[in-house]
Amino acid sequence: MEKNQISHFVVSENAKLFGIMPDDTEVSCHTIANQRGMEATVISYGATITSLRIPAKGGKVDVVLGFDALQDYIDSYQLPSAPYFGAIIGRYSGRIRKGKFTIDGQKYHTSSNHGEHTLHGGFEGFGQKVWQVESVSANAITLSHTSHDGEEGFPGELNVHISYTITEDNRLVVQYWATSTKDTVLNLTQHSYFNLDGHTQTIEKQQLFINSNKVLETKPDSIPTGLILKVDNCPFDFTSPKSCPTSIDTTFIIQDNTVPVASLTSEKTGLKMTVCTNQPSVHIYVGGNCFGQIEGKEGADYHPLSGICFEAQHYPDAPNHPHFPSTLLKKGDEYHQKTSFKFEQL
Repeated sequence: MEKNQISHFVVSENAKLFGIMPDDTEVSCHTIANQRGMEATVISYGATITSLRIPAKGGKVDVVLGFDALQDYIDSYQLPSAPYFGAIIGRYSGRIRKGKFTIDGQKYHTSSNHGEHTLHGGFEGFGQKVWQVESVSANAITLSHTSHDGEEGFPGELNVHISYTITEDNRLVVQYWATSTKDTVLNLTQHSYFNLDGHTQTIEKQQLFINSNKVLETKPDSIPTGLILKVDNCPFDFTSPKSCPTSIDTTFIIQDNTVPVASLTSEKTGLKMTVCTNQPSVHIYVGGNCFGQIEGKEGADYHPLSGICFEAQHYPDAPNHPHFPSTLLKKGDEYHQKTSFKFEQL
């Protein structure tokens, strides 16, 4: 689906009410599917994927973490470490050092919501906004959001469209388009936590492959130093499949976008997920902990090993590192990102 086609569609009459925000805004719920039985459920709060059900041996498996109720999503942002389950992250995924950057000599200071740094867009990023549902078909949904000039300190009124499509070869395709009224910085990603054994399980026995031999070096506060390190003979070397790490929060540099950048495999369900993207990096994060404070969907007790994120994006803190790929979005230009998650039965 092309961005210029979006306005010609009508929202499906099959939308369900997921909940009502404190300001009385309704949050809708939509399910899309293909003919092979793969289906995703998306809510307008955060353009969030709440479930992703994949046909596997023994029946369908819900492979993403989430909650059953809107209030749980809202409350999750008050946890000691917000999980951002299934949400669209913006305006800037990852961290911006001290919430400061400069564009053409103009200094900007964004919200310091993670110590002295900006994380995932600030105190109220895109994952906490109610998006407008623009179109729904049997296998696709498009949502939009307008972020006002100066929101969380970012310049320009930003218009964003997101589409989720399930293809007949069992791919979840995520596309993003955006334009701004001023020069700004932009780094969007999708923040689902995957677990191919099912969302109530742990990820340690699943096999992780990352087609990258370079990572960003970071300081103890996870801010990039600017150096790029080789992964040879170190714990971050996943150039051949190995068990999922129990702790990782690392940006891997993508050398070739024409081939898959990562994969995850479960011997238990026989599922394999392959990730492709046009972005320069994929940030890998293992987590999902709800600290025993919020119950996951279907009564799940989410913990630090509940899921793994594949955050296809630009480098964190890129506006402060001129040698990193640029995240500058010029006034009048269009941002476009495409990432896909393909599922197959081995």
